[in-house]
Amino acid sequence: MSMQIHESAEDYLEQILMLREKNGYVRSIDIANSLGYSKPSISIAMKHLRENGYIEMDKENLISLTDAGLEIAERVYKRHKTLRTMLMNLGVSAENAEKDACKIEHDISEETFEKITAFVEKMTPSK
Repeated sequence: MSMQIHESAEDYLEQILMLREKNGYVRSIDIANSLGYSKPSISIAMKHLRENGYIEMDKENLISLTDAGLEIAERVYKRHKTLRTMLMNLGVSAENAEKDACKIEHDISEETFEKITAFVEKMTPSK
């Protein structure tokens, strides 16, 4: 059962997951720098995510995803990677595939995503 969450919140959660994978930790400034938003905007967004139970912040202000936040972040990030791969397999440049995957990942139905995933898995040689 998937819950409704705003696209911007999905983007923040996905970014937290990506930064954690890249750096091993996440701070508000890292999110601001990676998304190109102001620190005050990120602080407000993090407050909302914390209040809604998607993230936690420790005493050093390091951000971690709760189970609920991680579930959403992983779902969005999987969609992003799959869509980017599909677009690149179609010949779209890496830069445009990245941008377009960000736009598409929030809006397609679960059915469409399942069909795209099956197609990408069929078309992408396994490693």
